[in-house]
Amino acid sequence: MFASFLITFREALEAALIIGIIAAYVAKLGRKDLNRYINIGIISALAASTAVAFVFKVVYGELEGTAEQLFEGAAALTAAVILTYMIFWMANNSKKIKGEVQEKIDMSISKGQKLGIAALSFVAVFREGVETVLFLGTQAIRSPVDTIIGFIIGIAVVIALSLIMFKGIYRLDVSRFFRYTSILLIIFSAGLVATAVHEFNEAGIIPEVIGQVWDINPPQNPDGTYPAFHENGLIGGSLKALMGYNGNPSLTEVIGYLGYWIIIGMFVYRTYKVGITVKDASRYPQD
Repeated sequence: MFASFLITFREALEAALIIGIIAAYVAKLGRKDLNRYINIGIISALAASTAVAFVFKVVYGELEGTAEQLFEGAAALTAAVILTYMIFWMANNSKKIKGEVQEKIDMSISKGQKLGIAALSFVAVFREGVETVLFLGTQAIRSPVDTIIGFIIGIAVVIALSLIMFKGIYRLDVSRFFRYTSILLIIFSAGLVATAVHEFNEAGIIPEVIGQVWDINPPQNPDGTYPAFHENGLIGGSLKALMGYNGNPSLTEVIGYLGYWIIIGMFVYRTYKVGITVKDASRYPQD
């Protein structure tokens, strides 16, 4: 539930921020008549995202055995690739996003293409909607009820925050928001990579090399329930859904997980370090 809440919260909040920037800029231009097209884009994107979720459920429901394992692995890996792309994109474009959105709005207005505003809103919401479907789809496979509850809570919190901060969203430091949430993306994505490798291990696509590098899962309770720190228990299950925790991983699963952290983590660290160094240099210029 916690993992699905965080994923939904992060994705929905990003969509809300972009829509907020669009709406605030349109209001600043005195073109509130364009709000209609913003709403058209949002509603269309929500409908399209729902259709993607339906297709995902139908396709997965028809699979079993090796095909099911391959689908789960492919879905997790696809979600990890998209998340990784978002990490790179945010690192390189977070400071320009507000200006780029405003530039696209100005271009649509100058050309009289009001549907361009709708398209901009559609893309902002639909992209996050598809990402949410992919991320939560891998979670729902293991725990559908908790995933739905976390999704509902995440949406509710974002709606409440959006209503509170809408008036000040135009002054929001979007680059800082993207910078900090990229840390969450790395955690989610590393877990998805580990999940994908695990499923491909079971399907026989990727060899385990060593079946269990370690086994720290405590034994089941006498009543058949799982202890809290078991990978199927309360705490272990939450860590599994959130960051790919596995009490008895294969060697290739460990390599995939740690490899992702090292490669992507170093990239993000270097990007932030350079950003902080440049900021400090501008604040304290040399004589």
